[in-house]
Amino acid sequence: MESKRIVIKELEPAAYEAMLTLENYGKSCQLSNIQKELIKMRASQINGCAYCLDMHTEDALKYGESERRIFALPVWHESHLFSGDERILLQLTEEVTKIAEKGLSDETYNSAIEIFGANKTAQIIMLIITINAWNRIAVSTKLVYKN
Repeated sequence: MESKRIVIKELEPAAYEAMLTLENYGKSCQLSNIQKELIKMRASQINGCAYCLDMHTEDALKYGESERRIFALPVWHESHLFSGDERILLQLTEEVTKIAEKGLSDETYNSAIEIFGANKTAQIIMLIITINAWNRIAVSTKLVYKN
């Protein structure tokens, strides 16, 4: 029998509020809603976070993302459905999410700077960090998305 996990929002409201501040910062970033959701969905897939993946798949559909592209997201490397900009966005997401494996490569970093510029690249990195933190909260406390 599985035991009930803690609810960080209830036990540590100040920490949860800090996370919401980061989340709200992400709303002001200069990326499209689809780009933001691609980051959130891909990081959540890598981290095995069903809660966040469910939520952000639903959000992506609301913003007009196609089911076909959502289905192809795990194999974006081989798919023709993603633009050059999206490929760099997804590569950056994967490398930052898996930071302990190889770090962030110069090739990916330089491509991001070239395509998005320094400020937007900083925003992208912060969005990736934020969803990774949410993933870790949801996975470690076994949150279940109910909508």
